[in-house]
Amino acid sequence: MHTVMPECDTRPNASSALLAGRNVDSVVKGAALGRIGNLEVRLARNEAEIAAAQEVRYRVFYDELGARKDLFQAQDRRDADRFDPLCDHLLVLDTTLSGPEHRRIVGTYRLLRQEIAATAGGFYSEGEFELTKLIARHPGQRFLELGRSCVLPQYRSKRTIEALWQGIWAYINHYEIGVMTGCASFHGTVPAAHAEALTYLAHHCRTNSAWDVRAVSDRYCSMDLMPIEAVNAKAAIAAMPPLVKGYLRVGARIGDGCVIDREFSTVDVFVVMPVKEIGARYVNYYGGEAQRFAA
Repeated sequence: MHTVMPECDTRPNASSALLAGRNVDSVVKGAALGRIGNLEVRLARNEAEIAAAQEVRYRVFYDELGARKDLFQAQDRRDADRFDPLCDHLLVLDTTLSGPEHRRIVGTYRLLRQEIAATAGGFYSEGEFELTKLIARHPGQRFLELGRSCVLPQYRSKRTIEALWQGIWAYINHYEIGVMTGCASFHGTVPAAHAEALTYLAHHCRTNSAWDVRAVSDRYCSMDLMPIEAVNAKAAIAAMPPLVKGYLRVGARIGDGCVIDREFSTVDVFVVMPVKEIGARYVNYYGGEAQRFAA
């Protein structure tokens, strides 16, 4: 998910600390998780690749979308926080580009597993949404937080998104993930500007009681912003960011309330995707039949 909640931590450590203390899983750390044409998807293998992914994030979130940067971010030109050393960083690389591999990164996702998040006091998205009760209701499930999703403008195509999802699917199968969660964002800090889309989500895409998540009380904003009978479903869906529409297609549901993130100038909603509820066509497309992508 495009998780762009602001962090109030001091300057992140230099890249030499990024992999410190990590138990790097050799099974998924080295080999490609998938290929589509000239695009390869895999996890970051070293500090240079993580730093390069942070540079891609900076170019998208700060240069392109206008997020507020502090002095350290402006100097380093990297989007980095205290969660980066805890996460696996999924990368899409253009294999036709010249130079070292870390300079071929064109897209990235940040993956944070539940057992790792527990060592850091919780998931990144818990600054915006109440996850404790959700996790407690499903003790037998392993949660994975998706965040910091971004792709360079010239690579924003169906193929790149498919490559990322192929990698995510391989990852969740390897780690036996039961639930994917995270934030997805609407641009701007005025929920009313997205009234039709947010109202549609509130009425037609809400989580059920078993999977319900609510925005934290002091940041809660209602998503029910106009009479439901006035909502045009086609227009509402068309107005949603591509990432939100993509999650809904695979069976994701949306939590209660949205949050204004002024640091990144976004309105965030919470997305819940139990893996067992993902549609069979997508399981086959990215899972059992995915070897066709390598051709």
